[in-house]
Amino acid sequence: MVAERPIRTYLDYNATAPLRREARAAVVAALDTAGNPSSVHAEGRAARQLVETARADVGRLAGVPARCVTFVSGATEAANAALNPRLGLGPAEPPLERLIVSAGEHPCVLHGHRFPPSAVETAPLLGDGRIDLDWLADACRRPGRALLALQGANNETGVVQPVAAAAAIVHAAGGFVFCDAVQLAGRVAFSLAGLGADALALSAHKLGGPKGAGALISASAGTSLGHPLLRGGGQERGVRAGTENVASIAGFGAAAEIAAIEAADETPRLAALRQRLADAVREAAPDAVEFGRDAPRLANTLCFAVPGIEASTLMIALDLAGVAVSSGAACSSGKVAPSHVLAAMGVAPDLARGAIRLSVGWGSTERDVERFSAAFCAAARRIRAGRSRVADLASEAGRV
Repeated sequence: MVAERPIRTYLDYNATAPLRREARAAVVAALDTAGNPSSVHAEGRAARQLVETARADVGRLAGVPARCVTFVSGATEAANAALNPRLGLGPAEPPLERLIVSAGEHPCVLHGHRFPPSAVETAPLLGDGRIDLDWLADACRRPGRALLALQGANNETGVVQPVAAAAAIVHAAGGFVFCDAVQLAGRVAFSLAGLGADALALSAHKLGGPKGAGALISASAGTSLGHPLLRGGGQERGVRAGTENVASIAGFGAAAEIAAIEAADETPRLAALRQRLADAVREAAPDAVEFGRDAPRLANTLCFAVPGIEASTLMIALDLAGVAVSSGAACSSGKVAPSHVLAAMGVAPDLARGAIRLSVGWGSTERDVERFSAAFCAAARRIRAGRSRVADLASEAGRV
């Protein structure tokens, strides 16, 4: 007799959203389409139609015409391509001289640019997680045209950045703006024009599409990157050579179509689930600290820490109880370091090491909240009881 799989609760949508049924169906249908999208025969035209339909769907999600969408492998590639001194410039214009990056950006932005280190400036965050606009205004008064990299919403805290206000400051100084909009898609209604950005990045797997597809979206089809991403056969209007990943692109388009339709209705539903999660955390641990609470946040994201409880310990306990969550810490080579985002917000290292991120999405339900509540309450009680026992033993040993 085969044992039943245990029921698990997935609260890590900001890392990857589960594949939507519609996206899965689109991927399977595309896999059954034999043609190369660059071929002119009927099979090739069928594959091309899948790509162009997806391009239009992704464009609608970002409020741009299909011709402004370039398909790439994901947001990391989009950031690495866009963050260069030639973004948006004509061939006769001198390159941009400076890159301004907010302190809370994703590593693909922090480390994925093509500016020399001496040209990079870090824009500080306020205590609530938003960029310091006064600092930005002062920075834009200094000599040299700048490119600003500012995410739409932070992947750890969910804090929504004032991209439009920042873009107005940068544009007034003759600069350009790139926005990592990965976490906005499917959570809030947005557009490239509304953000005021010149280019933005999207990723399929964050909104219920497959992994391996993303988009670099520009304000116009003629926005220059200064160089092709890949040289070869001239696909993607000469920007990125190589046969398109038709199946993942088709799934991306299907997920984008649903996200564009459902974003407005999803926001209040997700906000209600987040509030219930926050209530459960406070009930079990009244001393828990909720990060970014005083700033506008994505409706789906809750980042918190319980003083004295390490994130790694709590994550393991929750995972064993069937609940998948993330830490606010970055893991590298097996070593967990405090989140650079929380550090930029002024959070003490000891507290930051306990940061846990919960993120809900299209498949999340009230039952998920109930399972988390029970697992978190039991885990927090057990961890604190164990810590108290260790303290008692240490105290007894000191008296001997």
